[in-house]
Amino acid sequence: MQTRKFFGTDGIRGRVGDAIISPDFVLKLGWAAGRVLGQGEGGMVLIGKDTRISGYLFESALEAGLVAAGVDIRLIGPMPTPGVAYLTRTFRAASGIVITASHNPYQDNGIKFFSADGDKLPDDLELAIERELERPLRTVEAAALGKVRRLEDASGRYIEFCKGTFPNAMSLHGYKLVVDCAHGATYGIAPHVFEELGAEVVRLGTEPDGFNINREVGSTCPENMARMVVEVGADLGIAFDGDGDRVLMADAKGQLVDGDQLLYVIAKARSAAGAPLGTVVGTQMSNLGLEHALGRLGVDFVRTRVGDRFIMERLKRDGGFLGGEPSGHIICRDRTTTGDGIVAALQVLAAIAETESTLAELAARVERYPQVLINVPLPDHRDLLSEPALRDAVDQAERELAGEGRVLLRPSGTEPLIRVMVEGVDGGRVRATAEGLAQCVREQIARG
Repeated sequence: MQTRKFFGTDGIRGRVGDAIISPDFVLKLGWAAGRVLGQGEGGMVLIGKDTRISGYLFESALEAGLVAAGVDIRLIGPMPTPGVAYLTRTFRAASGIVITASHNPYQDNGIKFFSADGDKLPDDLELAIERELERPLRTVEAAALGKVRRLEDASGRYIEFCKGTFPNAMSLHGYKLVVDCAHGATYGIAPHVFEELGAEVVRLGTEPDGFNINREVGSTCPENMARMVVEVGADLGIAFDGDGDRVLMADAKGQLVDGDQLLYVIAKARSAAGAPLGTVVGTQMSNLGLEHALGRLGVDFVRTRVGDRFIMERLKRDGGFLGGEPSGHIICRDRTTTGDGIVAALQVLAAIAETESTLAELAARVERYPQVLINVPLPDHRDLLSEPALRDAVDQAERELAGEGRVLLRPSGTEPLIRVMVEGVDGGRVRATAEGLAQCVREQIARG
């Protein structure tokens, strides 16, 4: 199979101004995507973005490229990534494009694509776009140029969709929630969803300035949200990432609840209601405690590669409806087509309301084994994981864990990092093993 040159596990991403996250490349990318995705009758493309300052730049570049390819455009403005996926389906668009670097800082940006069905693009379409990028850009005749309009009611449409995933017979009256939008794409959406369902909302991270996205707020820094929950006496807190496809929570005492625990809460509620569930899909990073907790419910669990696109692929293959990652990417396939932080949070809140339980009580049923993750910066694209010394170190670590833990080394799909994960029963041994493997990775990097 042909290797992708530009697309990673979740679109194209990098530092603003670098080779592929530059105005000229993104203009050409828009043209290439228009050639592949936007041709034929009704070939309209939607463009949304998060709140980082460079979004204006790349929105204009994409617009120019798509118009040059003869594709009509609807501009959405700031919108969570799953909101763009939803609107792509409902408008019968040929594709949806989101300008976002998700949980990364404002200095980064990227491009995510959705198919007409609201799914991540399959490999063959990504490869087709890359082939077009190798060809010279040729603008269609003036009479065939694309037209651009702004979609004025996009936020309201997505807010109503999100509310529709919460049971009609329930409300959130009486609940006080801290909602942390990471100064990102959910800032104009999420608070309204929860307030319109009856909750009292304390807002955090809802004042984007183009530079503060994900900075000391959101799911990459949920401690501030957790602290505010205690300070204001809230029932729980909800933290999204910059583009709204991840969610983490905190209970009334400020204890963080990760994606594994949230996934369990939703799965248990589905199982208790007799709803179709199938096999729950996690990743190589999912905690053993989740697997064991689901096993006690009689629910099958499988792991796949890290990345929500791989979770979705496995769900479709197995006919499952629920999957997710510890980071808070949770896919409720019976509700939507991609990871959606707001929708996932609403399913957890529905479980809380239905059982008249607290988040702490429901999450406590997952006994989380100690897990240590160390990110080692990678200065180049070498395949370190094939180095014999590193393979030997991993084998030795697994022998020392003696069946009471797991070791995983993998390159990040979104950042220049090697992720070292160790999990096991003995927290001290887990920490020491992870630090030893991380040092081994650093030594291999230093050897060049």
